[in-house]
Amino acid sequence: MPKRVCQHCGHPFAIPDAMIGENVACPSCGKSLLQPRSPRAAQEKIKLTVTAPPVDIYPAAKLAEIAQAIITNVERVIVGKPEQVTLAIATLFAEGHLLLEDVPGVAKTMLSRAIAQSVGCTFKRIQCTPDLDPAHVIGDFTMDLATGKKDFRFGPIFSQMVLVDEINRASPRTQSALLEAMGEGAVTIDRVSYRLEKPFMVMATQNPIDQEGTFRLPEAQMDRFLIRLSLGYPDEAQEREMCVRAQQQHPIDSLQPVTNGDVIVKCQRGVREIAVSTEVCDYLIGLTRATRNHPALRLGASPRGSLGLYHAAQALAAMRGESAVTIDHINTFAVPVLAHRLIVRREALKDYPDGAAVIRELISRK
Repeated sequence: MPKRVCQHCGHPFAIPDAMIGENVACPSCGKSLLQPRSPRAAQEKIKLTVTAPPVDIYPAAKLAEIAQAIITNVERVIVGKPEQVTLAIATLFAEGHLLLEDVPGVAKTMLSRAIAQSVGCTFKRIQCTPDLDPAHVIGDFTMDLATGKKDFRFGPIFSQMVLVDEINRASPRTQSALLEAMGEGAVTIDRVSYRLEKPFMVMATQNPIDQEGTFRLPEAQMDRFLIRLSLGYPDEAQEREMCVRAQQQHPIDSLQPVTNGDVIVKCQRGVREIAVSTEVCDYLIGLTRATRNHPALRLGASPRGSLGLYHAAQALAAMRGESAVTIDHINTFAVPVLAHRLIVRREALKDYPDGAAVIRELISRK
């Protein structure tokens, strides 16, 4: 039966085919469809009602399926690092940014490229050098000689997946150009703010050994990264497998996407729906607040660290197909999320060589 909407009250209803064109009364307000609407006052504003499109939220089982497909694809390139690959994908699902800190040649850049190619998002690489300017990152205005008008040329930061290679080789002035993009997902140029396309993720690498010609990342920059990872050297069997895979062609050259950006955004939305009980949340807050009072630390974890640990634990639970966060999820992510945000006092370095040692001690006390 054809459907009609009453022009008087807006109530939808159906009428038989035989009654089309006849004077039918609305079952809700009783007025006839052929009766003219009440006249509208001259100053009366027309009210428009916009119905939002339905939100497609993936359940935990669907999130786990998508995450496993991405992990399997990335592991075609990255050999023998399942834990690091899982944490990197969890960073993406938690809408965070990833810092890969390790010695040269252990596939930091390759991991970033493999993730970008697997999720089918736009990808740009920024090779940091001391003479790199902020305009090389966010873009700059150029003059159109034909019209005499200024035209903005967008920089590589306007991509969904951005690899900032050897970030500590860029000057502090250039490093600061990333702060707004990483913290707010936007870039402001000449009093105009540009919203970055989602999903947006910065993957940065740095070498902690060679400090010649480098600039240490300030605490504000480190705090923007959700997770810091180290890959480490492969064992003998893994290194042999790497050589076999790359005999004819490097696996990254033939890697195909297994999903797309729209699906990733839905995954990120689904991650936020993972339940976190009051008990687990209190444990998380207690852990981060304990770092601010620890005698060995000069700087504890920030509230951004608490939020990061909260969302990272949600992502890990979703990737495991679980509908709620547990304390085990918190403990799994505590060191990657919090350790790089801490500063150990010089006099305590003998007992606590880094922030990770403090986090492990706090977890053992719980």
